[in-house]
Amino acid sequence: MAQEIMFQLISPLYFAHPLLAFVSAHLPSVLLCSLLVIFIAAMHHKNRRPRVFMVDFACYKPDDALKCPHSIFLERSALLGVFSEQSMKFQKTILDKSAIGEKTYFPPALWMLPPNPCMAEGRKEMETVMFGAIDEVLKKTGVKPSDIGIVIANCSVFSPTPSLVGMIVNHYKLRNNILSYSLGGMGCSAGVISLDLAKKLLQVHPNTYALVVSTENITLNWYLGNNRSKLVSNCLFRMGAGAVLLSNKMSDRHRAKYELLHTLRTHYGAEERGYRSAYQEEDDAGIVGVTLSRDLSTTAGDALRTNISNLGPLVLPPSEQLFFLANLIARKVFKMKIKSYMPDFKRAFEHFCIHAGGRGVLDSVEKNLHLTDWQMEPSRMTLYRFGNTSSSSLWYELAYSEAKGRVRKGHRVWQIALGSGFKCNSAVWRALRTVDPNKEKNAWSDEIDQFPVVVPKLVSSHS
Repeated sequence: MAQEIMFQLISPLYFAHPLLAFVSAHLPSVLLCSLLVIFIAAMHHKNRRPRVFMVDFACYKPDDALKCPHSIFLERSALLGVFSEQSMKFQKTILDKSAIGEKTYFPPALWMLPPNPCMAEGRKEMETVMFGAIDEVLKKTGVKPSDIGIVIANCSVFSPTPSLVGMIVNHYKLRNNILSYSLGGMGCSAGVISLDLAKKLLQVHPNTYALVVSTENITLNWYLGNNRSKLVSNCLFRMGAGAVLLSNKMSDRHRAKYELLHTLRTHYGAEERGYRSAYQEEDDAGIVGVTLSRDLSTTAGDALRTNISNLGPLVLPPSEQLFFLANLIARKVFKMKIKSYMPDFKRAFEHFCIHAGGRGVLDSVEKNLHLTDWQMEPSRMTLYRFGNTSSSSLWYELAYSEAKGRVRKGHRVWQIALGSGFKCNSAVWRALRTVDPNKEKNAWSDEIDQFPVVVPKLVSSHS
């Protein structure tokens, strides 16, 4: 009956348009196919993963009064009365070779006479660096604390009760249905792990903001013994924090700085060498510290190569992928004795942010990826100016590139994080707009014209 009525309505046009004639003759089938197409489109839209945007980020810059030249560090260390003469000489040697400058920061506990690394001072340090970075990113974005639906904090060696996220929730009076996560014991690569977790949560919780805070505690990461493999961390790690505000709201697309394209994690913890390459334990005197093994650099290289091989197909242009595949077939199938082909990642990225763990680590990554001094500059200058700030170092490096006016719309950024476990993690971003350093200030802005400075390279390094 319905088909007859429809035919009567369109009969004057029957001979005028063959398509109408076909529709009238096959009306039930056309309706069924239309409903099927609508259903498939609706399901595709429902299951499509939301895009993740970085609205902005901030790095904490401590007060000038906390700047600690090498001489002051050694003086305060001696005042503790726990280090032997040989240990003091060893720490001076490490500092001299570290490529860390004279303006890095140590927390107030170091400045006390005598120094007082205790739980209370550890909490004060965390409150100072975390709240300082969060205040700055909230000011930049104009987002209210009550708008945040997810908060993630990572710190490797300090895990208080209540947690670091509990401290954040209490201080900013975040809402009572907040999704909160504190990540501990995951080393310097935990910042990208936090990003990966935030990305997955934003893909299933629509229309919300995620706050990610990355830091390390220096007050309670001070080794007070005489084991050389544990003394290295005393000389490298410094005070700092980074806070990142992520969003899955399409309304933030026009003002966001970056879009998160990929996160990729590689874990070498199944191998004993990787598992123990950075290992917190007691020394012979029962004093807790983090042992950095001689296998650390080798393990880092292995993890980096694995991470690169998995990331390559996601980011490299077809020509580089073809060269890599041809080389792999030649070596594995035809058993040709040729060097493995390292893809040219300079064709995939404009900016590289490599964890500033130590000069030897940066030298090794530069050599393996065939990077230029210009591309390594943000990582080397971060190590020089701020030291090893653990998981937050990637944000100081990106801030350096922004302060230099290097970030343009469409540029791609590769953040490479290396840390205990052993882990190598990558995050890939695309700039959604050009960052104007004259309008957008960060931790580098007031002194960026002083950089770069010349820092000698090492052929190899235990760090």
